[in-house]
Amino acid sequence: MPTESDQIELNEHELREIAGYAADCARRVLSIFEQTLPADTRPRDAIDAACVFAGGGRRDGALRQSAWAAYKAAQEAASPAAADAARAASHAAAAAYLHPLASAHQVKHILGAAAHAARAEELTSDEDQPVAAGTLEWALHHAPPAVTAVLGRLPTAPPGGGRVGELIRHLDTALRV
Repeated sequence: MPTESDQIELNEHELREIAGYAADCARRVLSIFEQTLPADTRPRDAIDAACVFAGGGRRDGALRQSAWAAYKAAQEAASPAAADAARAASHAAAAAYLHPLASAHQVKHILGAAAHAARAEELTSDEDQPVAAGTLEWALHHAPPAVTAVLGRLPTAPPGGGRVGELIRHLDTALRV
């Protein structure tokens, strides 16, 4: 297993697949945010920017800014579910900036959008874990080869992170099988 200081192989094609996957996960819960703040386009803009990158667009300052803007939208969200939906969007745009470091923290960058999407759906259904399980199943079945390949080069997901951390560790374990 690599150590935290090791570099891993990570190419642009993998970054694009991971960002596209993260955007697909986040888009599934975008309506949760937009129902509470329909005029706030920051999460949608972040998802769209991730999709542009996934489709061959540049990894530029605007993409990074869209990730930060969605993160700020999460801080201003009207409900915990809306906040997690915006965090999913932020993770989608930020996935393009995954670092080639053998760090357990990088697992959160790969699976953060899926985990926050599952948590957003869980919160909208009064903590109904079967709802989150359905979202996690979707995420497992739609993960492109780059997700599992890059996860295989990294240490396992770190402890902590509350419920979202639990969801990340569940996805990480399942995708490594």
